[in-house]
Amino acid sequence: MCSFIYIPRSISILYSMATPLANTSMQHTAPPQSPPAAPHPFNSRILIGVFGVFAAAMMSGLNSRIGGLSLIDIKTAFGVGADEGSWIGSLYSAFELAAMPFAAWFAVTFSFRRFHVGVVIIFTVLGLLTPFAPGFGVLLALRCLQGFFGGLLIPVLMAAALRFFPLPLRLYGLALYAMTATFSPNIATWLSATYTDTLSNWHLVFWQIVPLAIFSIWAVAWGIPQDPVRLERLKNLDWLGLVSGVCGLVCIGVGLAQGERYDWFNDALITWLFCLGAILLFVFLLAEWFHPLPFIKLQLLHRRNLGLGFTIFIALVVVLLSGSLLPAQYLIEVRGFRTPYIAGIGLLIGVPQILCGPAVSFLLYKQWIDARHVFATGLACLAASCLVNAHVTSDWIAHEFLIGQVLQALGQPMAVISLLFLATSVVQPMEGPVVSGIINMFRAFGTLLGDAMLERVFSLREKMHANVILDSAAAAGMITPPQHTGALEALGVLAERISRQAFVLAIADSYLILGTLAVLLIPLVLNLNYIRPPILNSTSR
Repeated sequence: MCSFIYIPRSISILYSMATPLANTSMQHTAPPQSPPAAPHPFNSRILIGVFGVFAAAMMSGLNSRIGGLSLIDIKTAFGVGADEGSWIGSLYSAFELAAMPFAAWFAVTFSFRRFHVGVVIIFTVLGLLTPFAPGFGVLLALRCLQGFFGGLLIPVLMAAALRFFPLPLRLYGLALYAMTATFSPNIATWLSATYTDTLSNWHLVFWQIVPLAIFSIWAVAWGIPQDPVRLERLKNLDWLGLVSGVCGLVCIGVGLAQGERYDWFNDALITWLFCLGAILLFVFLLAEWFHPLPFIKLQLLHRRNLGLGFTIFIALVVVLLSGSLLPAQYLIEVRGFRTPYIAGIGLLIGVPQILCGPAVSFLLYKQWIDARHVFATGLACLAASCLVNAHVTSDWIAHEFLIGQVLQALGQPMAVISLLFLATSVVQPMEGPVVSGIINMFRAFGTLLGDAMLERVFSLREKMHANVILDSAAAAGMITPPQHTGALEALGVLAERISRQAFVLAIADSYLILGTLAVLLIPLVLNLNYIRPPILNSTSR
């Protein structure tokens, strides 16, 4: 983690020679910063404004997830193949990742309300224009831009929760943020099926953002107080960090998303993407470490609950894929289900979050509760879910996943909200913007890393299981050279059965890997610093 990076004096001298601004900041005191935004009394108007920010974050998450689920319809509409079409989701995710570290900084600079409303408007216009793209290249450009502006929306939700919610209600604000990780990904399958199968209109995949955007613009414009615009901060803008950070994160994001298709480091493109991305990210981290007004403050990661907590968060995001990705993959590949028939799997997790999120927040306010134990219990539920579903066979259908999905619905909010409480409790109010950028960058990175890891596991384990089954079939005399047409057809049926069974075993292996990862996280969680629950009658903010 970045919190353990040691930067020798020689490197700092080289950086100071290359960057006058950083050199100035090391030799002199940091330039005076604008005072933090004035606190505002919490009331129903601010609550509606925060719900507007929440709606925009949900809109961004749904747009990303639904776009991936509806990829077949999008590729068909634009007449592109599977290889070309895979870039639609990859570029969107990469640019979404690249935007997250910078969102809160610009929100403070241009004022929270104006920044948020402006980003929502641009994001919505890009979505409206996407179905009318005249060609595949324009489509990719629009998705890149929309991914970038979508990445600016999610981090400001955490910043809003930390700033506007008073201490006795702050955990409920963090529960809203947690729902962007536990609610929206799990209802996206149902919404995708509604747009593409029930309503038979693929345009709605891009236009479904309009109702939430309208509400968000109104709620934020009416409910969020207007802060002063701080354009003087632009004089201290870290241009080196901005350019290197965006380009580096895009390279890493694309490399992770396309790595399995291009056989990872056996392909020159992926190798160059990771090498260039690593160099640019090193420059970005170096720039952020020394800059007087950074986008993300890496020094904060020395605090145990931030440095260790965010490391756990990356792994937790990977574990959460066991609830949404694996059951859907099984039902699509093995049972041949379309999205309308797998939508219920996600709803089993997503819908209960409306109650589970506030319930976990309420529990964490009890003085006898240790958030670390709640976190560990959530991880135990996730591990138990993976263990139950690891017994998957080729005869399973949707309802066999019921027990595992219920455990996911309980475990996900317990883990995510507890982590947010443990991490943000060691953050001062003025540090909220720089912390929200870090945690959202790690979240997006964890999602891309998890997808790439599971793709690799599928590939390796499926081939291994197929070879074992094939050897067993050959030893049993089930495979013989075809002598006539009927034998050739039987051989084709056998090959299909072997492939299907190998995929089922690969799914089971993936569940075991993610379940083991959840168990291994429990000792790390218990090693976090204890945070006493806030007192409900406190008037402090």
